[in-house]
Amino acid sequence: MKKIKEITTRLEIAKKNVKNVHESNEGSNAASFGKAFKISTELVAAVVVGTTIGFLLDSWFDTKPLLIICFFIIGVATGILNVFRSAKKMHKEI
Repeated sequence: MKKIKEITTRLEIAKKNVKNVHESNEGSNAASFGKAFKISTELVAAVVVGTTIGFLLDSWFDTKPLLIICFFIIGVATGILNVFRSAKKMHKEI
């Protein structure tokens, strides 16, 4: 009889621990989603800005595909650099 009470007590403690871990993970998932959204937005924004600048300069100088391609590549490189910086900053916060 004593062993059954001991097992029941241990089981209740384990259930409480599992419930606490599960609740703390829910907040962490939302924060992770926010960080991922921020990083992806930074990458897309850099590419869009670079391509737009290239398009406007191409229209102005009448050099149609040349500057779009150049500024697209610059935008991609800048976006990747921003992603690395943000990821490094987020890693330090942990």
